Amino acid sequence: MAQLEQIAAPGSEWWRSAVIYQIYPRSFADASGDGIGDLPGITSRLDSLKDLGIDAIWLSPFMTSPQHDAGYDVADYRDVDPLFGTLADFDEMLAQAHARGIRVIVDLVPNHSSDQHPWFQEALKAGPGSPERARYVFRDGRGKNGELPPNNWESVFGGGMWERVVEADGTPGQWYLHIFDATQPDFDWTNEEVKEEFRSILRFWLDRGVDGFRVDVAHGMVKEAGLPDYAPVADADSMGGNDEDVPYWGQDGVHDIYRDWHQLLAEYDGDRALCGEAWLPTLKQTALWVRPDEMHQTFNFPYLMTAWDAKALGDVIRESLDEFGKVGAPSTWVLSNHDTVRHTTRLAATRLPHGEGIGPKTPNKPAPEISLARGRAATTLMLALPGSAYLYQGEELGLPEAMEIPDEFRQDPTWFRTEGKRYGRDGCRVPLPWEADAPAFGFNDTGLSWLPQPAEWAEYARDAESSDPTSTLALYKELLAARREHGFGNGSLIWEDAGKDAVAFRRGDVHVVANLGTKPLPLPAGATVILKSQPFDGDALPVDTAVWYTTA
Repeated sequence: MAQLEQIAAPGSEWWRSAVIYQIYPRSFADASGDGIGDLPGITSRLDSLKDLGIDAIWLSPFMTSPQHDAGYDVADYRDVDPLFGTLADFDEMLAQAHARGIRVIVDLVPNHSSDQHPWFQEALKAGPGSPERARYVFRDGRGKNGELPPNNWESVFGGGMWERVVEADGTPGQWYLHIFDATQPDFDWTNEEVKEEFRSILRFWLDRGVDGFRVDVAHGMVKEAGLPDYAPVADADSMGGNDEDVPYWGQDGVHDIYRDWHQLLAEYDGDRALCGEAWLPTLKQTALWVRPDEMHQTFNFPYLMTAWDAKALGDVIRESLDEFGKVGAPSTWVLSNHDTVRHTTRLAATRLPHGEGIGPKTPNKPAPEISLARGRAATTLMLALPGSAYLYQGEELGLPEAMEIPDEFRQDPTWFRTEGKRYGRDGCRVPLPWEADAPAFGFNDTGLSWLPQPAEWAEYARDAESSDPTSTLALYKELLAARREHGFGNGSLIWEDAGKDAVAFRRGDVHVVANLGTKPLPLPAGATVILKSQPFDGDALPVDTAVWYTTA
């Protein structure tokens, strides 16, 4: 097979090659002992992240919120929710991260607010046709008396996408749009007042020193004019990742918003960055979000959702480097996050629609040994790719999805809105284990935990893995150090042929091979192994294993 060189986008900005670690604040570390993680808890564990070797952290929402959707329902974009601490706690965390050379990205939720946001409360009081309602997507209902919703759209969380309000005089009134929960009304991004408000919010956090923003639902802020009816295709991803022409996903108008934000961030020193959560059907469409004057990164969800299959994985890597390279942007690589089943479990499972989750009644749960082997191999392959990589808290410990959470402990609105038909995302959000023999495994010193931690997680605790040279934590540290040493975040790769069941390429003088087949693959004579995803002896690469090696 001919060798083909694929070159990553040029440039020296930090975000082009950074390894960014996602922190889900309520589940990372709890300093207060109330069972919910907080900002002081993050500060207390920053040395562990520096030791791991990451370049930046991304914090999921910590702003003021009634917490109907774990903080993705924001009531005040310029303050910290008391659950997580104070603005002073944030400033201290930011300063301590910067002192350790770790940049900080914060989550921004511009598609919708909480229904407790002052603007929405003003909209309810002001009535139809008011400037206050014009900040959100309010419409009259259909039917003789407006008793039917304005269209047939279905919420990502299940049920209808419209909620009818009771007007100030007590009569049934207009309907408002909510792509997600009814407590999350969508802003109307054709409204100039909304645009100016978010410019101000961006400046508030940039002035405090944040290094960038992860933009929630970056593909959903603009809706098709007229809000036409829409019927999803069969088995369509709820976030729009495999369905074309959805009237509330991927509309052209979003690009003007990000061009505006790009210019605003460019006024600040330090290469501040925008990363978009944009679920789109193709990588070609995804790359439109990172044209030179728009966002700097966008998550590579097609890569994240690719099954453990050599051809499919090779194809998505090739296409990613090609499409992102065409617009001068790096690809981002990500295997797990707070919305998807952890990849140590997912890559050994049958197809799981986004947001479906795994629970006690899920049939044919994947075997733990296969799950961990594939998870480690997938990361070993990913961290050799050019571009920026995202890690999700706990994956460095090899944490599997928590699959046995009892129904009575579930928190995700998906579980409630689907009346228990979809387990949702709780399984990937369980608080981390830090110390095997401590209360709540060291998450705090009280033993409280907002989601129950599996008893078997003691073996995954950071202190237990720290003393084991074969642990997943040891592997991640080795991978990140070697990635930095070899400059793998930048540069190019050359594809190699190791057979139909392998993904293989070369980075300089380092060869990278992952065996996704059913039998061992021979390594070349004279191969000197630098890194391997799991221990093995001999000159054959085991199944579900990846390796970095050089030759004489």
